[in-house]
Amino acid sequence: MQSLESRAVAGASRVIPIHALSGGETEVARILQICNACRYCEGFCAVFPAMTRRLDFAKADIAYLANLCHSCGACLHACQYAPPHEFAVNVPKAMASVRGQTYVDYAWPRALGALYQRNGLTLSLALAAGLALFLLLASMSGGSLWRSAPGGNFYAIFPHGLMVALFAPIFMFAVLALGIGVRRFWNDVSPGKASVAAAKEAASDVLRLKYLGGGDGEGCNEADDAFSLARRRLHHFTFYGFLLCFAATCVATLYHYCFGWPAPYAFSSLPKLLGIGGGLALVIGTSGLFWLNLKRHPLHGDPAQKPMDRGFIGLLFVTALSGLLLALWRNSPALALLLSLHLGAVMALFATLPYSKFAHGIFRSAALLKWAIEKRQPNRLQLGED
Repeated sequence: MQSLESRAVAGASRVIPIHALSGGETEVARILQICNACRYCEGFCAVFPAMTRRLDFAKADIAYLANLCHSCGACLHACQYAPPHEFAVNVPKAMASVRGQTYVDYAWPRALGALYQRNGLTLSLALAAGLALFLLLASMSGGSLWRSAPGGNFYAIFPHGLMVALFAPIFMFAVLALGIGVRRFWNDVSPGKASVAAAKEAASDVLRLKYLGGGDGEGCNEADDAFSLARRRLHHFTFYGFLLCFAATCVATLYHYCFGWPAPYAFSSLPKLLGIGGGLALVIGTSGLFWLNLKRHPLHGDPAQKPMDRGFIGLLFVTALSGLLLALWRNSPALALLLSLHLGAVMALFATLPYSKFAHGIFRSAALLKWAIEKRQPNRLQLGED
């Protein structure tokens, strides 16, 4: 009987030609050949049972499995071949590197994919440009930035038509760019037809952030072997906080155009309740995620992506905090300044949305849907069975 080492080495020789893969993809293919020979982590998450349906790993397979990985760290801490072993198996780090590459490869327009590789700088420049624009508009529209408006009416600072003209094109471009990018990814991974059951399962996995529960449901490994649900819970705060803020904007739009109820709205109104609740959740979630990012073990994830992670977290935090401060002090002379700061942050967020860490949620959701489809199809290899 072959040893694990000989099986892994023999398996590695079956991988498609290295010239067809990038350096990061070649490393993932090497690691997956070793994992396919071991299969100790098969029950940890969706990556490993999906892996056992393949003998060789094409470029699209690697992109799919990389986006299916949630970097919980369970496999790294359980692996007997993890560094400093000579096999140096580090699934979370290798997968994170390839995930970043998929965002570049599937970006639309393709030329803008390079923005992912210097994302921290891009976000900083976008925020600075957005703030500068709104500060300039504020100074041009009414004089001093330190002034109030009757009833806290921010349309007295920036007319409604001006804000729609500025934000609508940026938001629509972000939706279009993300949509085209994920469609390209979807076509390449060849998922097959989605059933209602598969769609429901994928939606449940996304909304519950199931695979941030770690291999045994006790949570992720952050700095050591201890499990913690902090990362999952903080992602929930961030995810649902963002959705609540988006819902607040949608409801306010409905009020304005369908019922003729223009802003500002009372604190007891639905848009305000949704917005304040979402803003608080975002502040809690992003603050916690930033702290976890700072102290996470260096073997987890790809260090090259930390600027992208922290830049996006910081931009979400600034957007949420400035929105909360605007809601609290809208009747003060700080209205014009706070409104300019908040709208500048929102513009930077929208402008960089397709080329920021936000993309990971879109691509990961697509990967989870593919897994829900794939697991319902016959496994012709049967590598997951004794």
